[in-house]
Amino acid sequence: MIPVVAVTRYVTPLREGGSLPGVVEAEDLGTYVCKFRGAGQGVRVLVAEVIVAELARRIGLRTPRLVGLDLDASLARYEADEEVQDLLVASVGLNLGVDFLPGSFGFDGEVADPDVAATVLWLDAFCANVDRSWRNPNLLLWHGDLWVIDHGASLYFHHGWRGGITDPARFAAQPWSMDDHVLAAYAGGLPAADERISATLGRDDFVETLAVVPDAWLEPVPGAETPETVRAAYVEFLTARFATRAWLPGVHA
Repeated sequence: MIPVVAVTRYVTPLREGGSLPGVVEAEDLGTYVCKFRGAGQGVRVLVAEVIVAELARRIGLRTPRLVGLDLDASLARYEADEEVQDLLVASVGLNLGVDFLPGSFGFDGEVADPDVAATVLWLDAFCANVDRSWRNPNLLLWHGDLWVIDHGASLYFHHGWRGGITDPARFAAQPWSMDDHVLAAYAGGLPAADERISATLGRDDFVETLAVVPDAWLEPVPGAETPETVRAAYVEFLTARFATRAWLPGVHA
């Protein structure tokens, strides 16, 4: 699983979006953007973050290193902002840390490598990411390279599991629209990206990817009461979607 380190200091909130992530320092002397388990959408957003980041790495994209951040209740006592204090109290335990990239800046519309842009499109189509528009690109430029961040709006299907595991076939066949995507202009590279990724990615990668997700975030649902059975459900959903291309714009099979 991802390594776990203790938070030593809450530095500042990042007031972008509704989840109020914050910059923190940890016992490994690293600085991280903390995605809190106590934020509105809960731990399934953290699961999506880990799964999609791991898949991104496996298909050749750059994405910041992830850690688990162990947050102690004592940190909340030193926070003057009441909203942040409430969030810290609600997030005691294991949270997600995204390595802070100092000196990075937001995507400005220029992509040095069209193949990278097409790979990002492929990833977002496969994972049903609906949050990479010009309003919120979730892309950083760091040392001249494109980095993908913030994948919590992906894998929407798990939000429907409250009554039990749903049908993987429905997610497998769900089309994905790139009409609002910040990299839609690079769609011409999707067939080549799909051919390359299809030759290297498979079920074993999905199994290994889910092994990275901490047990603490794999909430039991009817029909999948243990972390291992929840992991198996994610693997089935990803495998079913990978077996078709109904979701990939311009590449249907």
